[in-house]
Amino acid sequence: EKKSHDYSGRGELAPRQVALGQLLRMLLRLADEFGVAVVVTNQVVAQVDGGAMFQADPKKPIGGNIMAHASTTRLSLRKGRGETRICKIYDSPCLPEEEAVFAINPDGIGDAKE
Repeated sequence: EKKSHDYSGRGELAPRQVALGQLLRMLLRLADEFGVAVVVTNQVVAQVDGGAMFQADPKKPIGGNIMAHASTTRLSLRKGRGETRICKIYDSPCLPEEEAVFAINPDGIGDAKE
């Protein structure tokens, strides 16, 4: 029987990181074994420490180093004007830091209107 766990607070950070690491290793094995891409979504939080005021974008992804090291290419998505969205290559060993602009239309994803 599987039990669901609710984690709250920093006191349970280590068990959370262990569980996250196990899940990410399983996903990486599936990707390697079956030759498929694995897409993991994550949320960002406002960085409220002293260094945040020196950064243009003071948000950081949650999940810590475990998420960062398990990811090959990390993308950052943000909303532009209207239906426009921006996808930025945030971290990649083989791709330069670039941005692509696209739109979410009633019929799906398409080119952004200029």
